[in-house]
Formats: sequence, C-alpha cells, structure tokens
Amino acid sequence: MTYPRTQLFINGEWQDATDGRTLAVMNPATGQEIGRVAHAGIPDLDRALAAAQKGFETWRDMTPAERSKIMRKAAGLLRERAADIARLITQEQGKPLVEAKGEALAGADIIEWFAEEGFRVYGRIVPSRGSLAVRQMVLKDPVGPVAAFTPWNFPINQVVRKVGAALAAGCSMLVKAPEETPAGPAALIRAFADAGLPPGVLGLVYGNPAEISSYLIPHPVIRKITFTGSTPVGKQLAALAGQHMKRVTMELGGHAPVIVAEDADIALAVKTAGGAKFRNAGQVCISPTRFLVHKSISAEFAKAFAAQAQALKVGDGLADGTQMGPLANPRRLTAMAELTRDAVERGASVLAGGARIGEVGNFWQPTILADVPADAKVFNDEPFGPMAAIRSFETLDEAIAEANRLPYGLAGYAFTRSLKNADLLARRVEVGMLWINMPAMPSAEMPFGGIKDSGYGSEGGPEALEAYLNVRSVAVMNA
Repeated sequence: MTYPRTQLFINGEWQDATDGRTLAVMNPATGQEIGRVAHAGIPDLDRALAAAQKGFETWRDMTPAERSKIMRKAAGLLRERAADIARLITQEQGKPLVEAKGEALAGADIIEWFAEEGFRVYGRIVPSRGSLAVRQMVLKDPVGPVAAFTPWNFPINQVVRKVGAALAAGCSMLVKAPEETPAGPAALIRAFADAGLPPGVLGLVYGNPAEISSYLIPHPVIRKITFTGSTPVGKQLAALAGQHMKRVTMELGGHAPVIVAEDADIALAVKTAGGAKFRNAGQVCISPTRFLVHKSISAEFAKAFAAQAQALKVGDGLADGTQMGPLANPRRLTAMAELTRDAVERGASVLAGGARIGEVGNFWQPTILADVPADAKVFNDEPFGPMAAIRSFETLDEAIAEANRLPYGLAGYAFTRSLKNADLLARRVEVGMLWINMPAMPSAEMPFGGIKDSGYGSEGGPEALEAYLNVRSVAVMNA
C-alpha cells in the first residue's frame, strides 16, 4: 500500500493547511522520507475549533442509540481495513506488521465497547428530605469539545481510547496527532467519517506541538484536555489547563518495575516479561524496565533473559519473520547508547546487545544489563527502548521499596507462586496497573492510567467516561 500524503480533517473535509505548509514523514527502518503531512496554522485551528463547537451541538443532541450505531459501523470499517492500515503504521513507526495489525484490530474492539457503554451514562433520582413534592435529579451531560494530544508510539491505540470515551459521552473532539506517524490516526478518523459521523464531531490536525497546545488549551471552545506523553510535558499542559479551569486527563511516563520473587516460575517470568519488554522495540509506556530479581535466582533469570534477547530477529517491520523493528527516531539511538555507557561505567554488565545495528535505519540490539546499581540512569530515567536493567534483592520488602522509590506509578509486574506474596504486592506496589504472573493485558473495560507522576484519570472502563461528563443537580417543586 502506497504511503499517502496526509491532510488535516476539518468540518468533515480532508484539506491542506491554509498556507500550504507540510512536514516530512520518515521511515525509521530506512531513514528515508516516505511522505508529507499538512502543518496546521492558526487559521486552520480556528476553523477546526468552530467546527468542533458545531459538531458538539449536533452530537450531544443525538440519542445514545444513534451514536452507538455510527461508532459500531466505524469499528467495522477499521477492522475491515486493518491489514492496509497496518502497513501504513509499520512504514511510519517501525513496529512489525503483526503488531501493527493487532493495534488496529484492538482499536475496533475499543470503539465497540465504548459504543455500548454510552447506553450506561445514567443519572439518578434522589428523594427529598423536605417534601414529596420535590423531585431531585442528578444529571450527567457531556462536558463539551475536547482537545486530545497523542504520541507516536501507538498511532491508533493512543487516539482511539480518547475518541471512544469522548464520543460515547456525547463530546466532540479535536485530535492533535503526532507528525511522525500521521497516517495511522488519519485512517482511524477516516473510518469514523465513512461511517457517517456528522461534520465537526471529530477533527484532526498536525503541526508544531507547542504552538497548537498553547492555542487550543486556553481557547474558550475547548472544555477538556486529554494528553498522553512524557511527564515533563504533561505537567506543563496540566498547569496551562489549570489556569483556565479546564478538566484534564493525563496518561504520562512510567518506569515499570518487575518483581521476580524467590518462588517465581523463572521460565514464565522470562517468556512473559521478555515478550512485553521488546514489544514495539520497548517504546511502550507500560513496558517492563526495572527488573528486581531475588538474589537466589538472579543469575539463572539473567542468563535465560539474555538468551531470549539474543534470539530475537530484528529488522524492517515489513519483512517476514521480524520480531522487533527499529526505534522511531535517531534520538532514541542516542538515548540507548548513553544509558548503556552510564550503566557500564557504574559497574553493570552487558549480557546481551548494547549497540546499534548497522548504519541504515534506527536499529538497536535487544539489550540486557545485569548487576545494575540503583543510581544508574537506566534505573531512574525511563529508557523507552529495547533495554532491560536487572538488579537483585534479598527480601520482598526491599524489592517493593525499590519499586516505589521513583515518582512514577503507571504499571508494574510481578511473578510469584505465593498467594500471600501476590496479596502483599497488590496492596503495596504503587502503580495504577499491576499484572501478576501474566503479561500486560489492557482492555477497554478495565481502567488504564497511572498514579503519582504518571498522571491521573483513566482511559478505560466506565471510569473513562466520567472525565467527559459534567454532573449537575436539578430540583423541581411540583406546583
């Protein structure tokens, strides 16, 4: 499938930027330009905002059944087009085709779940203390037009969670999608447009992130902000939103601990954590990163983990058999090299990988570092790449303390055969999502989000819709 020239989507129409500006889109496997994406300016944003307001006025007055029908049709179109969309994602982002197709299909599942959950936005009747003639009602209404800011690592997944919840609640949404990976989000929006979504309900823009966020967030049309990205940027956007009393959902950075207890099934831990670690070349906010392994099994675990990493086939995501693709951009290669150098200088050992692959494309060897000290950069800064850092512990309390040491609290993993240990971990590991003896399995019906510096709010489950709803109290005296 030929990579397209990606346009803005404003008021139900695909269009170029008013001033004709575009940005290059690069293939991370080849380092070559594969297409262009429209670069929105302020006039484009003004038109998109006006359309979002009109779209909201239309969408909020439609019944949940009418909204659900359109959303379900969009999900069907996304599922039908998944194979073609996967090729676009792989070309622009690098992940293997099987992962890209899985992302598109999962997006369809998310839309369908939210399409049904929209039926369950309920208010309630509250008996009056003073008189039976008073009818007290709690109403839930859509908050209004939403501005969404999404990253490049999951071009569809990070958009669809926001879109699904917003549409189910009755909101319109203007998506500022990533310039590095524009075709995936555009394909998602096209599925909604082709399903009959009214003009203005969904908009799509690309351009300068700082310029767009600083214009959209304070704008009076926008009533809610949702952002997925780094913690430093998230804090800046949340502060700006706070100045204008805008509601915010933040899904920010993580540094997921993996606690492998003395009684863990080592083979299960290696297979499960390894699969999660190198998915999307480690460029996953919930990727396992800090491996805390009991001293008695640390050497065995590290050896098996290194063997698994060395066996992975790294290459172009479009090639048959590729298990791990390139990193998204050259900046990630620089970061991997610096983290490796720092860890080694502080006494860590490189058991697998640790270097760039070739000179063409952004390929990095799956890397396993052992005996990593707690003050190494890789144990404090999210690597966001195919790198696992291992250190040992003697007591479970010690491991939990290390897991909770950082200000991040997005995701965590643990492996143990003991129900007592599992209960202790569930209660004391400070993360928004914890998986024990299993890989990460986010789903539309479960909350998705973090605590501490990893953000607040949810992008899954019934909780996701609450952020898009105003709760109002209405009392009526029967005359």
